[in-house]
Amino acid sequence: MSSRFLTIITVLFCAVSLTAQNNTSYWQQHVDYQMEVDMNVETYQYTGKQTIKYTNNSPDQLNQVFIHLYFNAFQPGSEMDVRSQTIQDPDPRVGNRIGNLNPDEIGYLKVMNLTHRNQAVESKVVGTVLEVSLNEAIKPGETSVFNLNFEGQVPLQIRRSGRNNAEDVALSMTQWYPKMAEFDFEGWHAHPYIGREFQGVWGDFDVKIKIDKDYVIGGTGYLQNPNKIGHGYQDEGVKVKTKGKKLTWHFKAPMVHDFAWGADPNFIHDSFVAKDGTKLHFFYKDNPEIQENWKNLQPKTEELLLFFNTHVGQYPYKQYSVIQGGDGGMEYAMCTLITGERSFGSLVGVTAHELAHSWFQHVLATNESKHEWMDEGMTTYIAGLAMNEVMNQNKENPLARSYASYSNLANSGYEQPQTTHADRWQFNAAYGASAYSKGSVFLAQLEYLIGEELLAETLKQYFLTWKMKHPTPNDFIRVAEKVSGAQLNWYLTDWTQTTNTIDYAVKTIEASEEKTAILLKRIGLMPMPLDIAVTYEDGKLVNYYIPLRMMRWTKPNTQNVQSDWAWAYPEYTFNVPTNSGVKKVEIDPSGLMADIQRENNSLTK
Repeated sequence: MSSRFLTIITVLFCAVSLTAQNNTSYWQQHVDYQMEVDMNVETYQYTGKQTIKYTNNSPDQLNQVFIHLYFNAFQPGSEMDVRSQTIQDPDPRVGNRIGNLNPDEIGYLKVMNLTHRNQAVESKVVGTVLEVSLNEAIKPGETSVFNLNFEGQVPLQIRRSGRNNAEDVALSMTQWYPKMAEFDFEGWHAHPYIGREFQGVWGDFDVKIKIDKDYVIGGTGYLQNPNKIGHGYQDEGVKVKTKGKKLTWHFKAPMVHDFAWGADPNFIHDSFVAKDGTKLHFFYKDNPEIQENWKNLQPKTEELLLFFNTHVGQYPYKQYSVIQGGDGGMEYAMCTLITGERSFGSLVGVTAHELAHSWFQHVLATNESKHEWMDEGMTTYIAGLAMNEVMNQNKENPLARSYASYSNLANSGYEQPQTTHADRWQFNAAYGASAYSKGSVFLAQLEYLIGEELLAETLKQYFLTWKMKHPTPNDFIRVAEKVSGAQLNWYLTDWTQTTNTIDYAVKTIEASEEKTAILLKRIGLMPMPLDIAVTYEDGKLVNYYIPLRMMRWTKPNTQNVQSDWAWAYPEYTFNVPTNSGVKKVEIDPSGLMADIQRENNSLTK
């Protein structure tokens, strides 16, 4: 083989290697929806036509696509039904209710006349997913148009979506339309709807809903024809005259990844403009028993909005709606559906959580089926801080309940790694404690690792870097590393990809005339740097800091920094002056480290 040929081969190999190393440059798909829907409020059935303009920004040629048909989950024998009846701790809202639905009570979504580029294509319904084979592939960079007709029936309210919920709200219309599945660097995410989370493709929605003229609609998007609708939407002084039995509500929603709405003929509609310019809408039943709470909720919602703006980033849309409906609380683009017959504290609390999801899911659009702790946990964290301030709770640790819940989970023997798919948990309770509680502790404990100021800066930078995108856990931790300068991949790995626990103990305090030797022991598998408080007999308290070697970093503003502790060594000894005599040694006096056996964190001599 000639040297010239070897040189050519080497150059080509290097070029291919460089391409391979850069094939994960960020991209995301885009989809625009146009929909016209006609709702029959007597039969709870609806028809619609849909145009989907799909742009393939991936480097891959697409020969097939997948479309979610979520309402098909509410049928006897569906995966949601069977899973609910076989899991040991079913959601009480579901139980065996799906299996007992009559034909006129089930949910369904049927697609007809599906075309791609004006050509009919083959498709097959598999549970809650429509599998579509394309006659002509969608190449990288191409935009393709799908057209289809659809028919749906709104199920009895069971989980999130449905009709006539427990508080008699007529329509909770969520996950109600044929919705394109996400395709990203991991491939297609055509998950069946079994009971957990959702994911969507960023895009613009143009939706027309034709419904009985007595019904009031609130939801995603900006109403385009308020002076033809009335119901508190029209310009001041404009009188609305309607013809016929139905009105057509026209909404547009730019750059969202879902579209939801609620409707009822007895909705009260209030609105006002918050200090940041966001128009807040409130839709709730004309029920005297709840009206005072719903009126008082409105200024609190503004306070919550401003809190999240300050501590995460500016809410990017012009409006947000709080709508009575659903079966608890669930976040959607530019709105939430919540049950409204609650105490005032509970009403504010559920609003705080669902509104916070506008940042952690509907702006920072993680794949919550795979990384459910990112949206639920981060939401729980920031909502806990907001409630502490807005409701003047004055809690020393607003996340104390999350710490307690996580500790119970870690000691239960039923924990699974947070990388477990949202539908693959053995127990619903374990899923909840992991996604919500352990997820929020992830952030609260990060404050222990890098400090309050750097964590606050990390959240803001994460929002600025990843808003209107689909961030992954690694994307978040890389932001935290860049902001702080600390090495943190170990933290992401141990906390989210394993069930390793934190357990450090003070073993002995051995005093001599000149010094006192303190022996510490790592019992759990997960490493941590340690904040140590040493209390002397005369009442003096001295703080010490032991860095973690793999973190390659020292927390700012720490005192009496000791040599680092390498993880492989189970024990560590450091010396302090004897002075008046050491009385007590305590690991993590702040309580922000999620040590699962705190009784051995201190030792009194």
